Amino acid sequence: MRTRMRGWRWRHNPLRRRSDVVEAWTVLVVAVLLFVVAPLTGVAAGLYAHDRAENLALTQRAERHRVHAVVVGSAAEPLPTVQGDRDHPYRAQVRWTEPGKGMRTALARVPAGSRAGDVVTVWFDGQGRGVAPPPNEVAVWQHTVTIGVCATAGAAGVVLLGHAVERRIALRHRLDEWEREWARTGPRWTQPRA
Repeated sequence: MRTRMRGWRWRHNPLRRRSDVVEAWTVLVVAVLLFVVAPLTGVAAGLYAHDRAENLALTQRAERHRVHAVVVGSAAEPLPTVQGDRDHPYRAQVRWTEPGKGMRTALARVPAGSRAGDVVTVWFDGQGRGVAPPPNEVAVWQHTVTIGVCATAGAAGVVLLGHAVERRIALRHRLDEWEREWARTGPRWTQPRA
């Protein structure tokens, strides 16, 4: 019959080795790091990322302005993937009327499938360059959650990697301890009996 001994590594026991105590404390520390510190790291990184993304979005909203324009160019040309965004992946010539400045024409980002004569919403910066729309609240929260989850996973990965290294070192010390014990005990067991 098999009996379970809960916490046997913590109790005073003649069979308890020093390595058992170290392993028990290590498991406790790893559990605290995984279930308390790693999530708190993710929350802190997420909150920091949210503040930064929210400030960036507010700055971009202040610097950029939206215009309803008519596509005047022929087929829209695709933007390189680094510069493009999902909502406005193409660039085309557009024309719009700006109050006090009259009719203006510029190259701007337009939605996929835009043809000449279509009315589109485009964004421009202070210098009149066509830019992507500023991030909305959903994009800010997606960024926040992504950074938080990645920080939590990274912290958990570091903890688990450290635990794996500690386990290898503990195993090496445990084997050395067993060798020393066997060097003391082995000759009594292996001597021929008379």
